[in-house]
Amino acid sequence: MKYINKHFTNTLEIKQSKFIAHLVPFIEYENILHELKTEHPKARHFVTAFRYFNEYNQIVEYSSDDGEPKGTSGKPSLMVLQGQGMINSAVIIVRYFGGTKLGTGGLVRAYSDAVNLVLDLADLIEYREEISIKISFTYANIRKVEYLCDNTRVDIINKTFENNTIFEIKGSKIDIEELLNKLDRVVSVYP
Repeated sequence: MKYINKHFTNTLEIKQSKFIAHLVPFIEYENILHELKTEHPKARHFVTAFRYFNEYNQIVEYSSDDGEPKGTSGKPSLMVLQGQGMINSAVIIVRYFGGTKLGTGGLVRAYSDAVNLVLDLADLIEYREEISIKISFTYANIRKVEYLCDNTRVDIINKTFENNTIFEIKGSKIDIEELLNKLDRVVSVYP
């Protein structure tokens, strides 16, 4: 699976109709949709589709045709996101009608092509499920643990200094296992 961490846009023009596709991180979806509606008051349609993980690690999907004929815009856009394995991402396609009707097949192709164009432009990041654990170690090993966390893409979320030092760390399961292997005799997993 893949995701993005910034806003990408690309435009497709077919028979004087403009399809301006915006690929955005899901957490920014609502704000950007509102901004686009303000920026483009004369646009005919704001077709949307998104996929994200909820708190139970389930994929939630949604699409809207926003006045286009049923099934000709939102669903094809969502299917492109599914096909590319996109997660925690949303697409908003702003459409300006050019005066020539495209028909249902033409609309499906236009919206799918618009989403594919913006995906081709985007910097896609490989998604990795993250976990968090607490590790305990002596104060003398702080620099070594911090250095190895940086080099294994593990984030330190919280630091507690008691008899031993306790770090709450977060990263992909693979990266955390790699870190624990490198720190085999230095750290123990905190209960």
